[in-house]
Amino acid sequence: ILPVILLVIFTASFILAVMGTIRSEYSNTSIPSGVNHPGKLRIVHASMVATSAMGKILEKLGVCSELAFARYVQSGRRLWPEPRLWLEDAAFGRVPVRLYRPRAPPAGPRAAAIFFHGGGWVHGSIGSYEDLCRYIARESDVVVVSVGYRLAPEHKYPAAYEDCLNATLHFMKNTEHYGVDPANVVVCGDSAGGNLAAAVCHTLASRSDLPKLRAQILIYPGLQALDFNLPSYQQNPSVPLVSRERAAFFALQYVNGNALHRQEVLEGSHIPPDMRLKYRKWLSPDNIPEKFKVTGYKPHKPHEFNAEVFEKVKGIFHPNICPLLAEDAVIQQLPESFILTCEYDVLRDDSLLYKKRLEDNGVPVTWYHLEDGFHGIISLFDLPVLSFTSGKRGLDRIVEFIKGL
Repeated sequence: ILPVILLVIFTASFILAVMGTIRSEYSNTSIPSGVNHPGKLRIVHASMVATSAMGKILEKLGVCSELAFARYVQSGRRLWPEPRLWLEDAAFGRVPVRLYRPRAPPAGPRAAAIFFHGGGWVHGSIGSYEDLCRYIARESDVVVVSVGYRLAPEHKYPAAYEDCLNATLHFMKNTEHYGVDPANVVVCGDSAGGNLAAAVCHTLASRSDLPKLRAQILIYPGLQALDFNLPSYQQNPSVPLVSRERAAFFALQYVNGNALHRQEVLEGSHIPPDMRLKYRKWLSPDNIPEKFKVTGYKPHKPHEFNAEVFEKVKGIFHPNICPLLAEDAVIQQLPESFILTCEYDVLRDDSLLYKKRLEDNGVPVTWYHLEDGFHGIISLFDLPVLSFTSGKRGLDRIVEFIKGL
C-alpha cells in the first residue's frame, strides 16, 4: 500500500507543480486578439510551459537537466520517406548537415538554400525543422542544406557562427557535386538562424575567391542586442513565443554562456555613452516608420552606464553577433535580401532598422510583413490540428522569392 500512496503523492505533486508553473506563466503572458489563431497560440504556449515545468521537476530529481529535456521534446524525428526528395545526412567537416534534394531530373544546375534553424542559439535542431526544410526543397525545387550547429550555453560564440560559416564554405566549394549552380546559392534562417545567416552573409560579402551568395533570407531575425526598448519590445514584451526577457536571456547565453546581467542589459546600462552615440544613427527609433509606433511607444531613457557590466558582456557588440552594427562598407556589398517580419514580435524592429540600412546602401530588399504574425509562426505552418494559416502564407512567400531568383 505504501508504494501506491507514495506514487499517488508524487503524481499529484507533479501535476500541481506543472499547473502552478502554467498558471504563473499565463499571468505574465499577453496574447493579443489580433494574432493569427489566438486560441491555438495559447495551446502551443501552454505546451511549452508544461515542458518547462516537467523539465524543472526532472532536473530536481536528478534525471536530466531542464534544458536537455526541452531539447529532447523539441528534437523532432525522422519522418516517412519523401516521394519527391532524396534525404541524406552528412557532415561538412565536423558540422552535421541534412541535405534535401529533389528527385525529379533538373533541366540544369539547381539553386540551393543553406538553412540555419532558430531557437535562440540554445534550442533547435535539424530534426525540429524537418517539415519546413522539406517544404522549401519540394515547393521551390531547390537543394536545401540544413545545418546542425553547436548550441549555447555549452558552446558559446563563435561556435554556432563558425559552424554555419564552415558549412556554407564547404558547400560552396563543392556545389558541382550536388548539381547546384554556384552563382545561385542563398543563406536562410529564422530567429537566431536569421542572425547567423546575416553574419555569414556579411563575412562572405568581401570574399573574392568564391562566387557571391545570390541572396539572404531572414525570417524575423535578431540583429542587435543594444536596445531592448525599441517600440516592438515595448508593444510585445510578453507575447509568445519569445518575450522581451527571453530575447535578452538568449543573447547572453550565446555570448557568455549565462544570463547573469540580463536586467542591466534590458535597462541599457551595458552601453558606453560613446558607443550609444556612434550607433544611434543606425538604431534610433526615429528610423522606424511611424505606423509601427502608434500602438504604444514611449522613448526610453537608459540607466546610468555600468562599466563593470560592459566588461562582462562587451562581446555582444561584435558585428557577427549584432549585424546591425556592421559598417556601411560591408552592408554595401551584400546581396539581394528578403526579410519577413511579424507584427506581434519583439524582434520586429530589428528587421525594420536593418531593412532601412540595406535600402540606404543600395541593396535590393523584398519585405513581407505578417500583420497577424508572432515570433516563431513560420515553423508552426503545418502543426497537426494547431497549424497557423499565417505561417503557411509567410512560408509560401519565401518559396515564391526563391523561385523568382
